[in-house]
Amino acid sequence: MDQIEFLQLIAPFKDKVFRLAKRLLISTEEAEDATQEILGKLWNKNENFHTLNSVEAFAMTMTRNYCLDQLKSKRAGNIKIDHDNYTDQSPQLDKMLEDEDSISWVERIINQLPEQQKIIIQLRDIEQYEFDEIAKIVEMNETAIRVALSRARKTVRENMTKIHSYGIE
Repeated sequence: MDQIEFLQLIAPFKDKVFRLAKRLLISTEEAEDATQEILGKLWNKNENFHTLNSVEAFAMTMTRNYCLDQLKSKRAGNIKIDHDNYTDQSPQLDKMLEDEDSISWVERIINQLPEQQKIIIQLRDIEQYEFDEIAKIVEMNETAIRVALSRARKTVRENMTKIHSYGIE
């Protein structure tokens, strides 16, 4: 496989690799480094792609494992979510501030979730993966994924309800 074919193969999911890395690592720079590392590893394994069911699932699994290794080795201390892709075309100032505040609260709540729930909520609710694809990436059965996702969503919902009911956490 030449470089152009390789780039065409990874183009559909390269951004997903970056977003998952950014979800798990502390900074954009760390996520960019992780993405480069994963793409380099994929390039080195490109002769074996014909043996894989899904190159994308393989790449996402590699990303998850790489980022968790980085977190374990203390190279990244905190998890950060950054919604740069959120834009409102004609926002009113009060609505925009309220939305930013809600996003900020959701980010904080997700940051407090267990690692597994963070990964699953990222893959399902943000990246829009199907449960069977998530099962391959995180190496869990679909029932366990559904339970973890349900618990994560419930935690987010309960905490947001408290915040909106009382105005403070």
